[in-house]
Amino acid sequence: MDYNQIAKDIIQDVGGKENIISAVHCATRLRLRLRDYNKVDEPKLTDVDQVKGVFLANDQYQIILGSGTVNLVTDEVLKETGLGAGATPAAEESNGQKGNPVMRFVKVLSDIFVPIIPAIVAGGLLMGLNNVLTASGLFVPEKSLIEVMPEFADLASFVNLCANAPFTFLPVLIGISATKKFGGNPYLGAAMGMVMVHPDLLNAYAVASAETIPTWNWFGLEVQAIGYQGTVLPVLVVSWILATIEKKLHKITPSWLDNLTTPLLSILVTALLTFLFVGPVMRTAGDWLAYGLSWMYSSLGFIGGAIFGLLYAPITITGMHHSFTAIETQLIAAAETTGGSFIFPTASMNNVAQGAAVLAVLMTTKDEKLKSLCSASGISALLGITEPAMFGVTLKLKYPFYAAIIGSAVGSAWIAATHTLALAMGAAGLPGFISIAPQSWTNFFIGIALSMAVSFALTVFFMKKHPDGADASTGNQKGFSFKKKEAAPAAPAKPEAPAQVTVDNNDKNSIHAPFNGTVKPVSECKDGVFASKAMGDGIVITPEDGNLYSPVDGEIMLIFPTKHAIGLKSEDGAELLIHVGMDTVNLEGKPFTTMANQGDKIKAGQLLLKVDLDAIKDAGLSIETPVVITNQKPFTLVKDGQVKAGQTVVKTSD
Repeated sequence: MDYNQIAKDIIQDVGGKENIISAVHCATRLRLRLRDYNKVDEPKLTDVDQVKGVFLANDQYQIILGSGTVNLVTDEVLKETGLGAGATPAAEESNGQKGNPVMRFVKVLSDIFVPIIPAIVAGGLLMGLNNVLTASGLFVPEKSLIEVMPEFADLASFVNLCANAPFTFLPVLIGISATKKFGGNPYLGAAMGMVMVHPDLLNAYAVASAETIPTWNWFGLEVQAIGYQGTVLPVLVVSWILATIEKKLHKITPSWLDNLTTPLLSILVTALLTFLFVGPVMRTAGDWLAYGLSWMYSSLGFIGGAIFGLLYAPITITGMHHSFTAIETQLIAAAETTGGSFIFPTASMNNVAQGAAVLAVLMTTKDEKLKSLCSASGISALLGITEPAMFGVTLKLKYPFYAAIIGSAVGSAWIAATHTLALAMGAAGLPGFISIAPQSWTNFFIGIALSMAVSFALTVFFMKKHPDGADASTGNQKGFSFKKKEAAPAAPAKPEAPAQVTVDNNDKNSIHAPFNGTVKPVSECKDGVFASKAMGDGIVITPEDGNLYSPVDGEIMLIFPTKHAIGLKSEDGAELLIHVGMDTVNLEGKPFTTMANQGDKIKAGQLLLKVDLDAIKDAGLSIETPVVITNQKPFTLVKDGQVKAGQTVVKTSD
């Protein structure tokens, strides 16, 4: 496999290396931040070898490549573009400040934890292996394996040491990743993490059993000398403080002193703040968060489990599941009091449910390309990696996704009812039993069986009831197709759409309705990406007919190859994106007829595009059409509800 060629094809299809701001990857996805997302040639990109799906979320263009492949392709992308891993030029950093605050926070957590997940997973799997060696009654009644075979005792001790290391020194790992994310020196972050787990401090795990708590006397202040082993929230806040202090000092310190005093003051001031205020407050907050979630999960019983299992896949779509890592790490680190993590077993139920749904599609579809995708992504999901299954199959076909989340809810309800918890992190799927307390293995596998059986059966039922979804023969991997219709008697010819409609109040600040239809703010769009305003603010219109007229005087800057989206620039300088329908890129231009060309000068009210709305609806897609201002130009919505093409709906301001 030529990973370099794959990388070159991806770079070309996202607008060239000059369009790429940064490139990072998670377990299965190459995540690109781009200067102009309109330059992406999505149809060509989805045809690149090994690309299993693409989507835009959290200000990142995410390309699903699969586990293993993504690492090698990302390396080649970084080589070809000259970027360091995750490099973001300072001039472009402000772009990351746009969008929903919650999603920005989730993205920050994702960027911090994704690089260190391999270390945490390795520790978790080793912890599971240690459980197998030391669990009483697993192989022999009332005895552990090392009691029966003492020669394994030292090996078990060594495995336990390796397993505990990533959690004991977790602040070091997070310190490196978080400080880098916040714009500081990652090695200062590592040093601060080492300060927080220094062996001269009372180990955090030993606080409960300690007779006395050691303290320092700082000018009359008594400060507890307690470590932060296994904590998450304190080191996140400390890393932000460290990076902030370091950046401020770099700006005000003379260059001849900078290398000497900035690291010294950054570490000293941050350490003082850590042990005086930040650490104790954040440690308590983290404990409350972990205990509170555990209490809520336990008190709601199987109902709480079912709700969490039902929502886990939708949460994964948004990327918010990465924020669970911080909570889960805290739950596992405090397993003696929390009992362990309920998140990992729930994730396992979700993953195997997605895998079972995909395998059911494999059995019901006649599309050979879809079969090929299902066979690989289904097995991957059963082993713990669901992105190829979700974004490549179940979400595209819809009904398998519904079946999978119901299966996940059933399995998660059983897990909650039986109090099946994880003592470690690992591969959330069929291999996940190794991270579960051995006495709960039976209940874990019953939950797995319930999730898979319900998901598989419902998928088969849905796909037989909706056969058009099971035989998606579009020639791509998106799972959409036009429904074939029998020939019907010729209908009376429709009158030709006028090439121009009259516009009202046409001045340079006016943006007019492009369709006859119903207008509302873009925040009410059913598509989460547009509703979050990640692409820009504006309106969404539900058209009544298929005639799209120019909303402004100006120029056509871009017509997508699939003709489903048009980019315009008004004489006022507003840059508009009109995206006709949702997921209509998958229709490969069939419902669209352009009436103008890229580069044309246009007038408001001029016919730009004819759209076969019935074809879009027959494909099971929404006809909602966002009209967004991509360059953030201020505007006022002056008309919503029912409108006619040419009516003024938005006024921009300078």
